[in-house]
Amino acid sequence: MKRFLMTIVALMAAAQIYPCTNLLVSKGASKDGSVMVSYAADSHTRYGTLVHMPRGKHLSGERIEVREWGKERFLGYIPQVPYTYNVIGNMNEHQVLIGESTWGGLPQLMDTTAVLDYGSLIYITLQRAKTAREAIEIFTTLADEYGYASSGESISFADPNEVWFMDIIARMPKYSNGKNFNKGAVWVAVRIPDGFISAHANCARITTFPKNDPQNCLYSKDVVSHARENGLYSGSDEDFSFADVYCPLDFSAMRACEARVWSFFRRHGAEDMDKYLDHVRGDNPKNRLPLYVKVKEKLSVKDVADMMRDHYEGTEFDMTKGIAAGGHEIPYRWRPSNFEIDGKKGVHERAIATQQTGFWFVGQCRGWLPNHIGGLFWFAVDDAGTSPLSPFYACSSEISTHYALGNGSMIEYSPTSMFWLQNRIAQFAYLRYNQIGAEVRERVDAHELAMIDEVAKADKQALEAKSVSVAEEILTKFSVEQANALFAKWKALDEYLLVKFIDGNIKRQNPDGSFKNNGHCKTIPPAPVYGGYSDTYKRAVVNDK
Repeated sequence: MKRFLMTIVALMAAAQIYPCTNLLVSKGASKDGSVMVSYAADSHTRYGTLVHMPRGKHLSGERIEVREWGKERFLGYIPQVPYTYNVIGNMNEHQVLIGESTWGGLPQLMDTTAVLDYGSLIYITLQRAKTAREAIEIFTTLADEYGYASSGESISFADPNEVWFMDIIARMPKYSNGKNFNKGAVWVAVRIPDGFISAHANCARITTFPKNDPQNCLYSKDVVSHARENGLYSGSDEDFSFADVYCPLDFSAMRACEARVWSFFRRHGAEDMDKYLDHVRGDNPKNRLPLYVKVKEKLSVKDVADMMRDHYEGTEFDMTKGIAAGGHEIPYRWRPSNFEIDGKKGVHERAIATQQTGFWFVGQCRGWLPNHIGGLFWFAVDDAGTSPLSPFYACSSEISTHYALGNGSMIEYSPTSMFWLQNRIAQFAYLRYNQIGAEVRERVDAHELAMIDEVAKADKQALEAKSVSVAEEILTKFSVEQANALFAKWKALDEYLLVKFIDGNIKRQNPDGSFKNNGHCKTIPPAPVYGGYSDTYKRAVVNDK
């Protein structure tokens, strides 16, 4: 039988990802009863596009060519299954949703001969799983069979009823004649209780866990014994902490990673989070954050999206404050984050929203709707702080070309790519964030609120369709048309911002938004508003010696 190859391609440019953030919202913690997971795929070299893998039937003997996600490094082949599901982004047609964040962990736990990296595992699993639990089983079984080619990861798994948090790392390799005879991974997965929220941001977070509660906790059978056998742990089973053994905390893990989780819990959790300040400042590794907290008030999809735009506003870490924010209160810090000058060391904060985001999403698993309507994938490219989400239904058979793989790359500009258009706007906003960035954010909010209303209309139209296939056609058309319309709207915004904010000035406008003229000529403006600098910056200039 002829062999057919299906390639799991590197959908973004090469990078080893260490700065991603996931927010997890259980069914009982959301306003509409949806399960939600958000994810920012952050990297300085990742190009933002939207994944589309059509459902399909496959012949016996068909194989998948596996290339490391984000690097394109060839890893090997694995057999294909007879049938695969439709995948849009990180969600499939059964409303299974997966996100991740990398934490590295112990460097000796890395299998250099393994075939499946975390990215390939995510997308292969999405093509095969009908529930979050089944996704966990498929993900870990494949890793054990073919080897786990990544370092430590936290993985989010969700479906319309449950959301799970998993920490995973490769087993200690045992090589002989170029082969590893100790393949696979050790892991723990915990179900987030209903009415609770969780998060992970590049740090293992599962500490001790129940060993006899399969409804709420799953784990590899050797997760404790493997640590003992390799001299990583010598205590009791009850005291075993996955995070402390496989990913010991350091200053960066607390200050740059756990602080992002703390910010989410502080804003939306019912628990007082000030008691963990010494931990997130990087001073007290023993005062760990809880894995999850009860929600203070139930969250909407817009609440979750806006949390992904967090820069620690209103906290002691607020990145819009201080001289580091410059003269225009920019909540971003260019890398490297750690530096030394004149014999003194400094550190910049790392918030949830960051400039080097390839793509990000908020996925909604809506169990009160049939699967072909319920899976809603809100998707955007580039920095969450300046990028608008567009709704894509997970049943879609097409995607907008503005988000498609092959339309530009990180080293190839494309005038029809949403990633490059969004970056044009973001780069301009970074110059004068409290002026240009504020206007962009107003446009983002207005767009997303309008889209929530449009989604409700599309849901209704699909529910009234004569068949599932007709409903899928309706929702595919909706997803593509809304994405295309957003590109056109954002292209006009790019041009408008340049005209309004050119040369450090702000053009005067009429109540309807049109630009004023000088009263003598329609093409000559009056004297502009001079935006100037923040008071903090001006004081620093005056006091500079």
